[in-house]
Amino acid sequence: MNDRAVKIAYMLAIIGGAVLWQATAIISGKTEAWDASSYWTVTYPLSIILTGWLGYQFPEKPWRWGFSVMFGQAGMMILSNSDYSLLPLGVILFGLLALPAAGLAQITAKLRLSSQKQ
Repeated sequence: MNDRAVKIAYMLAIIGGAVLWQATAIISGKTEAWDASSYWTVTYPLSIILTGWLGYQFPEKPWRWGFSVMFGQAGMMILSNSDYSLLPLGVILFGLLALPAAGLAQITAKLRLSSQKQ
């Protein structure tokens, strides 16, 4: 994968995560998107689907897309929040939330690579 493709993938992941976070916060009226039930039923599953798509499209080191999407959400949370007292806990939670997303990206990347070999 060339350098330009990697930059595009990172941009899609980080901006995609940030947009999902901010849209949920705005629609729900919550300061932090994960305080809304729609984060867990809509936004987080969409984040995982986004990382699966990124893993399929950009199969080299696909685990990074899950962490990049969650990094985008963490960045948006930091930019839009005024209380940082629970920030360390939030960063840990984003890291944990990235694990299933990174796993799906790994699976979709393997599917892509196996389909190319056939």
